[in-house]
Amino acid sequence: MRRKQVLWEVYVRRFEDALDRYKKGRLTAEEAGELLGLSGRHFRRQCARYAEAGIDGLCDRRLGKASPRRAPQNELDRMHLLYREEYADFTVKHFHEELSKHHNYRLGYTTTRLSLQSAGLVKPATARGKHRKKRPRRPLPGMLLFQDGSPHRWIGALGHDLDLIVTLDDATSHITSAFLVEQEGTMSSFIGLRETIEAHGLFGALYTDRGSHYFYTPAAGGKVDKTHLTQVGRALAQLGIRHIPSYSPEARGRMERVFGTLQQRLPPELRRARARTIEAANAYLRETFVPAHNARFGKPAAEERQRLCRLHGCGVARGIVRAGGPASGARQLRELDGQVVTDP
Repeated sequence: MRRKQVLWEVYVRRFEDALDRYKKGRLTAEEAGELLGLSGRHFRRQCARYAEAGIDGLCDRRLGKASPRRAPQNELDRMHLLYREEYADFTVKHFHEELSKHHNYRLGYTTTRLSLQSAGLVKPATARGKHRKKRPRRPLPGMLLFQDGSPHRWIGALGHDLDLIVTLDDATSHITSAFLVEQEGTMSSFIGLRETIEAHGLFGALYTDRGSHYFYTPAAGGKVDKTHLTQVGRALAQLGIRHIPSYSPEARGRMERVFGTLQQRLPPELRRARARTIEAANAYLRETFVPAHNARFGKPAAEERQRLCRLHGCGVARGIVRAGGPASGARQLRELDGQVVTDP
């Protein structure tokens, strides 16, 4: 308050000095106004108010009045009630998107966030640390895909954690496959590959962690043995897909950030959709959540061409068997039967 009072007194002295010089003809209205940061017209208006009401006439007449752009209180109250009763586990950004989509809500995100914070319903986010430089994306869809699983309490009604298996395109951040299983393993990896290849075609490389279903690692924490392939590794080799191991969580930063977003958004959406079983949750993922997520968070590729190889005809699984690949891996991929790889 002391600082505000001092600034006001300084402004009054500067105005009176400019007014005196203006009356004596030493300054024009435009020059006097420029000294005060005003237009010439507004300076003349201030002179008239000063002559009429003295120093009080210089006060901003908007002070003490509600802004005409102020958010309606009844709309803020409605928003607070919805948050308490239906969206208390949503992030503010996600909550605002759902309000705009389903509740005919027109107020902006910042207004919503500040109102929730002032009401004590959410806490201000902590400041983020200094951001490192992000790795450039691959220019074409299909050049590099990530696959990983994340254990989390995805369905609260079940009372235990499940693994969410996600396959993600590096170029666009589009999720090509996402589903819940009791535990990540060889079969879940093959399902993710099958769904991706059926929907989009073959891709160039797959980047994963060094889980035992992906790689054989002779020494814990050491390098993988690329001559001793797992079922997943042999199937990828037969399909001509390069398999790249990750040696740190930071190397999978893009995937880790996606899981952070999914852990914030998916559980509350499954709760609101009343998906209480793995089957119902996977149907919601496939039909609603993944398309909406890709539309919201997907990025345009740097180049429009595709790196994915489209499929036609008869038998990726049979092709693996004929080439001498493992029959067990072929059986895992048997649902791909009826398609064969051709050049794009």
